[in-house]
Amino acid sequence: MTSTQILGAIAGLATATAVLLIIRVVVSPARIARSPRMAPWLAAAGLPRLTPAAFVALCVGAGITSGVLSAAATGLPMVALIASVVGSAAPVLVARRRVRLARQRMRESWPEAVDSLVSAVRAGLSLPEAVVSLTTAGPAPLRPLFSAASREYRATGSFHASLDTLRDRAVDPAADRVVAALQLAHEWGGTQVGEVLRTLSSMMREDARLRSEIRGRQSWTVSAARMAVAAPWLTLLLLSTRLETVAAYATPAGGLLLVGAAAASAVAYLAMTRIAVLPDLPRLTS
Repeated sequence: MTSTQILGAIAGLATATAVLLIIRVVVSPARIARSPRMAPWLAAAGLPRLTPAAFVALCVGAGITSGVLSAAATGLPMVALIASVVGSAAPVLVARRRVRLARQRMRESWPEAVDSLVSAVRAGLSLPEAVVSLTTAGPAPLRPLFSAASREYRATGSFHASLDTLRDRAVDPAADRVVAALQLAHEWGGTQVGEVLRTLSSMMREDARLRSEIRGRQSWTVSAARMAVAAPWLTLLLLSTRLETVAAYATPAGGLLLVGAAAASAVAYLAMTRIAVLPDLPRLTS
């Protein structure tokens, strides 16, 4: 058997393994044990039916597929190895982005939720009743949180406990401030409840507006940085169609150069994403 046939057999086996792993992800049964840390993270990413074991299988399958395709396109084992690592990390990066976008939507929904609370209080509802009403009348991204708080209130009869549940499930500085305002309003009462909530809603809208403006100005810089990281590898993919390029990078020195370039790209990407993160408000402790 020639080396080409061996390489083809290995590539076919790896591809078949990747396909089976991806199918396993799609039809994975719910009986697979869920990780106490990863399962909530997947749920926050909008993937509640995907088990941790299936997610790991998806990462492995993506890595194998990326490695096989890169090996077939370039003929460079080191490029295939780097592509496998990047492919394995891709589902994690996508899930993290989904979590970040979901949290952003929740953050932007809090002013609307506060406005709904003000309207409910004006209509004559008590604060606990107003919070319960948001399970159906509140913003869609926040309804699961208010449903959990409502269940806690019905089970214990304690409005303070239901607000603690709301804060603990939200894990968000904006939610901390809403909960603190509701706790103060419920404890002290008075005629200024609506005014306090309106002021809080105005402050949160202003914060959301500023953050949206900053993200808009950052977007072109972040996109340019991502293209700067990807461009050398796209160039290498194009140059790998030339035999002399493949021969040069197939040497130990060429492999070492590729490893160094991959490390530099990873550091640059991580630094870029770190710099682009907006500072968040501090959490409020109970």
